[in-house]
Amino acid sequence: MTIIILLIITGLLLLILEFFVVPGITIAGIGGLGMIVGGIFMAYGLDTATGHITLALTIFFTLIILFYALRTKTWQKLMLSSSINSNVDTIVENSINIGDTGKTITRLNPIGKARINGQDVEARCPGQFLDPKTEIEVTEVYKTYIIVKPVK
Repeated sequence: MTIIILLIITGLLLLILEFFVVPGITIAGIGGLGMIVGGIFMAYGLDTATGHITLALTIFFTLIILFYALRTKTWQKLMLSSSINSNVDTIVENSINIGDTGKTITRLNPIGKARINGQDVEARCPGQFLDPKTEIEVTEVYKTYIIVKPVK
């Protein structure tokens, strides 16, 4: 009788794993279903009354487990509940133009921060690494970053 109970409990755990962790038809789902069916089949092998009781209890506990598993608050306790409240810094239109000069704030290797016209922006210097406080000139302006080159 113990092996029947262990088969059914393990099968239920594998089915829960299948439904909520690795959805799809995987070994966990097939194995869980096989264990539950095998446990019920073994219970019917003992006698018919034991088989009926085992089948009824298995269906009952499966419904209870599904009820608690599908409740929203059950999974809210396990879910990551952080939210992203940040946004991408954009360059104000016409505040930085091609030919403007400024200085790097951080090292550009090839991406870093630069201060142009009093505004801190993401700057890119393709093919070069620039140290902090290097004089730079703007060669291209995009919505979220600029392309610069060192001033000779």
